[in-house]
Amino acid sequence: MKRVPMTLQLSVILFCIMAVPIAILTWYSSEQILENSEQTIVKTALAELNTNQMLMERSMNYLSNHTVALTSTNTFDRIQQLLSFAELNSNLTHVMNARIVQRELMQLKRQDNSVYSAFFYLNDADYVISTDKGVTKLDNYESIDWMEGALEERRGIRGVWYARKLDSGVHVLSYILPLNKLSTNTNGTIVVNLLESEFESYFHTSDIGKQEAMVIHSNGTILSHSDKRFLLEEGMKQPILKEIFESNANEGYVLKEVDGERTLYTWTQSKKTGWVNVGVYAMEEFMETAQMLQRNIVVLTMFIVLAGIILTIILAIWLSKPARKLVQHLSSKTNLKIKGKNELAFLDQAFQAMQEKEESLHYMLRIHERDSHSLAIHHLLRGESSLHVKHIFSKACFLVAVVSIDQYTNYVSKYNTETRDYHRFIFHLHCEDLFPENVIARCVYQGDGCFAIIINYEHREEKSDSDLHKTFKKIRNKAEELLKHSVTIGVSSPAVKMEMVSSRFAEAMEVIKYRMIKGSGGITYWDKKADHEQKYIYPSNSERRILNFINNGDLASIVKELKVISEEIRSAAYVSYDNILFIYYHLVGSCIKHVRESNVSIAKIYTGNGNIYTVLSSIDTLEELENYLFTFFEDMIQHLKKPTDRTNDYRERILNYLDEHYCKEINFQEMAAEIGISYSYMRRIVYEETGQSLIDHLNKRRIERAKQMLVETNLTIGEIAFEIGYKNAQSFNRFFRKFEGMTPSHYKQMRL
Repeated sequence: MKRVPMTLQLSVILFCIMAVPIAILTWYSSEQILENSEQTIVKTALAELNTNQMLMERSMNYLSNHTVALTSTNTFDRIQQLLSFAELNSNLTHVMNARIVQRELMQLKRQDNSVYSAFFYLNDADYVISTDKGVTKLDNYESIDWMEGALEERRGIRGVWYARKLDSGVHVLSYILPLNKLSTNTNGTIVVNLLESEFESYFHTSDIGKQEAMVIHSNGTILSHSDKRFLLEEGMKQPILKEIFESNANEGYVLKEVDGERTLYTWTQSKKTGWVNVGVYAMEEFMETAQMLQRNIVVLTMFIVLAGIILTIILAIWLSKPARKLVQHLSSKTNLKIKGKNELAFLDQAFQAMQEKEESLHYMLRIHERDSHSLAIHHLLRGESSLHVKHIFSKACFLVAVVSIDQYTNYVSKYNTETRDYHRFIFHLHCEDLFPENVIARCVYQGDGCFAIIINYEHREEKSDSDLHKTFKKIRNKAEELLKHSVTIGVSSPAVKMEMVSSRFAEAMEVIKYRMIKGSGGITYWDKKADHEQKYIYPSNSERRILNFINNGDLASIVKELKVISEEIRSAAYVSYDNILFIYYHLVGSCIKHVRESNVSIAKIYTGNGNIYTVLSSIDTLEELENYLFTFFEDMIQHLKKPTDRTNDYRERILNYLDEHYCKEINFQEMAAEIGISYSYMRRIVYEETGQSLIDHLNKRRIERAKQMLVETNLTIGEIAFEIGYKNAQSFNRFFRKFEGMTPSHYKQMRL
């Protein structure tokens, strides 16, 4: 084909491309339109039904929660001894107490417009207190005999819903809640009647194509229906409803022919109540547009094919002339040696070669531009503005966001330097592209796991704030995907001058500290009022108890007291990050001082663990602080209790374990559990024995074995690295240079 003239090629290709595929595509697409339209209708109907069900459940929960909340008051205790209507009316105090109960019921009714009425019945009393008839004798009120049967379905202390018809002919769904001993000493029952018509309205948010909507109890009774004739009837009498119940599916749909029309039945079953919600739709109304579109596509396709045949010949002749001239021009001006090919093949190879050169130049320009931008942004964050930065940021408002890697020390220990550099590179590539087109965003790495993003946008509006928040969510999710680690985002207050960017950067860095209280992985905005009127708290009573528990060697009680401290911190709305560090700094310092006063060497307990206060300041959340302090006190108690011979036994077991497994990947937490001690205690034993950290001692063993293999075997560097437990040669080279001061190949050459 590359030797066939371009004119003939174009004619054949264009005809084949237009005529045959378009005919096939038309048939296929029209069928797909009908099928997809049907599926879309089904999904939309199910989504609408699920949404309506959610609204219904929220309304029911709202009503039941307010009813339950009413039982926790002492309202009903006022009349618990008044079992007769005469006694209730015997004096003004009793009457007023009954009125208070009625007022609470009226308040419950006013909170929800769908509530028809509510009443309270005191067990064994001869009267009821209601919102519709006030305080009245039981004989003058509707019969309450139905309550006994309704409460048979009750499970636990929660109330039950029961569908019924009032004497007035009004259909209601009654919420029956007997009072329980957990909240009050009064024995009685609250009944709240919800209008069925209001209940049914939840399933009529959209009337397009809908014929019916109904709610069916798990026993088959119809609780709500568009056609009131079917209320409280047995739903199993209708074949389609029987089929839905027998399917045992939580949700689904079925298409049926009813009176010559295609009808869609959708249903969902509530996980909370077990009720089945059913919606019925007429499909013809929905499918009319799709069928018309199908016919129009067929007609339009026939016209396009006919016109395409004529245009193909004209277009092929017209296109070939400039292409030939272009080929002649390129042949005379370039060194491309392309022979025996038609015009299109020649142009393809010529432009491909030029594109490769252009992409190379663009890549170099982008690298240079990115480096210059990053340098200028670093200067701006430090408060040093330049003309180059003003060219980058041309809009009115500024915002600074800091993306901080949570538990950065764990992240650093998990990935080597090359991997972390790669993570930062790909995060830079994706971060700026996540912002809307009308926003200028530039990201730079600030060290210690923090990325600073300067955001430049037009005048601040509510919509822009919402869009930016969505973007921050995308950045957080993308960072977690790329870094395989969670991140926290701190956002400064807006600024209207470029000179204010450095101060906003300081705000964003300060906001990051709030993850100590709020936890990792969140998005927090600067709140100027957050630091106002803050008071420092300190759990001095807990400190005294912990010191006593240390004396008794009671680790379990120390852990419980740490939980008490953390709960006190969480319950104090005004507590700050500095206050939290102050609490734990002071607590740790007091415990260390207490142990030292008992002539116990702290250095022996925490040798090799680094500076305790530095570790505390590097921790992100309260949960991590609790875990660290658990280990801190566990080591302290173990040291105060440990006999020397037991320590020697642990030392021997640790060293033997390392002798057997140092060439494999070791999980130190699992190793400590197998030996029967804590990880930090194991690290201290190794440090006291070898003068090295646990990780350095393990790598030292591996390097000693590698030195032997380099001299005695012919294995390659990569093979030796794999044999002694390293995943790649780069890690092996790095540790070998650390301990021996040279590369493995240099060592081998020197020894041989």
